[in-house]
Amino acid sequence: MPIRKRYQHEQVEGARVGRLDAGINTTFIVYRIGSTLIDCGPSNQWRSVREFVAERRVKQLLITHHHEDHSGNGARLARQFGLTPLAPQLAQDKLSSGFYIPPVQRMVWGRPHPVETAPLPDQVVLADGGLLYPVHTPGHAKDLTCFYLPQQKWFFSGDLYISKSLKMLRADENLVQLIDSIGKILTLDFEVLFCPHRGIVEEGKASLQAKFDNLLSLCGEVQGLAREGLTSREISDKVLGPEGWISKLSRYNISKINLVDAALTVDLDRPVTSQVVLPAA
Repeated sequence: MPIRKRYQHEQVEGARVGRLDAGINTTFIVYRIGSTLIDCGPSNQWRSVREFVAERRVKQLLITHHHEDHSGNGARLARQFGLTPLAPQLAQDKLSSGFYIPPVQRMVWGRPHPVETAPLPDQVVLADGGLLYPVHTPGHAKDLTCFYLPQQKWFFSGDLYISKSLKMLRADENLVQLIDSIGKILTLDFEVLFCPHRGIVEEGKASLQAKFDNLLSLCGEVQGLAREGLTSREISDKVLGPEGWISKLSRYNISKINLVDAALTVDLDRPVTSQVVLPAA
């Protein structure tokens, strides 16, 4: 499958790839700032990724987290360009030794090849100049780390954003941590958000704020219905509608009922924001 779509925003280029085109979660955008790649796409799309990286030598590869759509071509790029990818410390063991991938995700993305990485430092000097700051944002994954470029007011969101409205949750996601991470990122000064699934979001901070507000609203609605005596399944059907094909295909590893059950655990009276402290340049 060739590159599905190209993106450009100032010095940032992107290429959308994917075996399937059944919604934004089945395709992936590899972003490039000069000679620095942000994530590297799924292994079953190496031909398209190779076409993209052939246009300019890759000098740096930064990985946001271990998931197979983000890390799948790390080993190939490391060999081709003689580089060591930088990844969150919490991701390094999984990237080097491998990890379990549910069948539906293997079908969509393939299986990554093991790759040795170096840990992301507190700040990254980009190959072509400029500073990037990794910010740990657990919730979607324990190791998820987003990238902030304060001078440009850019934010590379990994899988923190994806959509203003969350409809499903993976069984291994932590909704409390996700809400906390979004709240923390909202204390940063940024404008454009680069999502590897949704695309380039020009009003990025406002869109992430909308997701934050929608999640808290959903939790409030779910908890209100639970107090009325509705079961989790009844709440899920009422608020989110019936489960779709991805829920059934994944054996409910990715499902609406997971989101409802998680929403019941969120303490809406607890402060959810903390300040991001950036290291001195």
